[in-house]
Amino acid sequence: MGESYLILYHGLSYGDCIPRIPVLNIMIKLKYCNFLLFGFQKINSKSFKKNSKSTVFSSNNYNYKFKTFTETETTDKDFSIGTVKSLCIKNIEPLWIFNFRLDSLKHLYHMRIPEWSNCKIDHIPLKNLTFYSALLQNSNSFTNEQNTKSSENGSFNGTAVDLVVDSISVSTSYQKELFKNGIIFSNLSQSIQNYPDLISRYLGGVVSLRDNYYTCLNSAVFSEGTFVYIPKNTICPMDLSTYFRINGSIIGQFERTLIVAESNSKVSYLEGCTAPFYSTNQLHAAVVELYASEGSDIKYSTVQNWFPGDSDGKGGIYNFVTKRGLCDGKKSRISWTQVETGSSITWKYPSVILKGDYSIGEFYSIAVTRLRQQADTGSKMIHIGSNSRSKIISKGISLENSHNSYRGMVYVHNDCKKAKNLTQCDSIILGNSSYANTYPYIVIKDSSASLEHEASIAKIKDDQIFYLQQRCIDYDEAVNLIVGGFCKEVIEELPFEFLTEVNELLNSTILTRVG
Repeated sequence: MGESYLILYHGLSYGDCIPRIPVLNIMIKLKYCNFLLFGFQKINSKSFKKNSKSTVFSSNNYNYKFKTFTETETTDKDFSIGTVKSLCIKNIEPLWIFNFRLDSLKHLYHMRIPEWSNCKIDHIPLKNLTFYSALLQNSNSFTNEQNTKSSENGSFNGTAVDLVVDSISVSTSYQKELFKNGIIFSNLSQSIQNYPDLISRYLGGVVSLRDNYYTCLNSAVFSEGTFVYIPKNTICPMDLSTYFRINGSIIGQFERTLIVAESNSKVSYLEGCTAPFYSTNQLHAAVVELYASEGSDIKYSTVQNWFPGDSDGKGGIYNFVTKRGLCDGKKSRISWTQVETGSSITWKYPSVILKGDYSIGEFYSIAVTRLRQQADTGSKMIHIGSNSRSKIISKGISLENSHNSYRGMVYVHNDCKKAKNLTQCDSIILGNSSYANTYPYIVIKDSSASLEHEASIAKIKDDQIFYLQQRCIDYDEAVNLIVGGFCKEVIEELPFEFLTEVNELLNSTILTRVG
């Protein structure tokens, strides 16, 4: 077994390199990003090779970045059963996980890449991707420090954070404190080892491995993610959060998130995403599964700010994510709230299956596209239980040469009595070459259902700006006021931790393109 050494170097200040989202603000205070500073570590290399990151493609308009020069431990560029075996060996996974991966791989060979959207996609050959990449650094010092600080505080006064970089979870905070209340908050690889009964019961239960091409791909090669379990009659005393970071230029990130809320429990989960900019495209194909029992409440909030590519459409993340929740019990509730400002191409349709009677599903979304971004996003509400209710509020903002589409479905099954749905899709076009589309699908199989759908599209009018400027409001602030009022319904649903950051993100994104 050979031995090698690694020097980690970072040449930027915290103010230059850390995105302004709550997750990383907390990480700064806790010295979470210890791998960004000088470090020296002894590592063992056996069946995995060490690669240096390629040259970063710079852009002055993308502020959510940090540049690191590190070595990584990766698998070979290949996509075969050997890749699946390597992942299982690396993570020391049980036989049933290997069979789960193998079954997914077999079905993937018979599936085709979706071609029904309006997005123009340059195909990324799977054989050219790296399916496992781990930064060679040691987070034990942080883990010990964080546990000490948590014990000294003796209370829940922050946000529990799980940091996932490429294919590994660097560390997870507040695990011991949460576990005292019976709450499990852990990365997925550890959860498979420590809680195999829970994982085997719920993994793939809401999103089938055969659901679509990218869920099948994820099920075969997933490497990390987050597992949350809230026991009966428990309200999680603090927000739980995961920050996902793609750090390499040829890395595919395939994380899975699994959240289970037992009866009469409640949890709020936050998710943040960023990536450095490269001239090549990277693939992000994630799966999120939510399970809500009787009387439980899950609120899932996302601020997605992957690198969107440059003005010529080069680089950027292909963001193909499947998110689905199951309201399995009576009076259960699942709420999705998301702000999408990044990635070159986005396919995402957070959905809720309303199986329980009087269950509630909600979806609130702001999708901002600029440069040459393409977004095809929306939601699905599947009504099965009687008296189930759902709400879809979607706000789209299109700038420059971007394409922004809403695609949603409301499906009311047979014998689903008195189901109700409200769908509202509004779009603003700020670019002369951008466009916005709406594709609603409504299927009603019970005459007692009540559905409302409204859609609007508009541009910011000159007389609106002129009116505000006559009140001594400058142009930038006038646009802020108009856009803020347009997105008000969604912003009000965001957790308090995200409010300031989302406002700043939207303002800086839009004013950079309009002002």
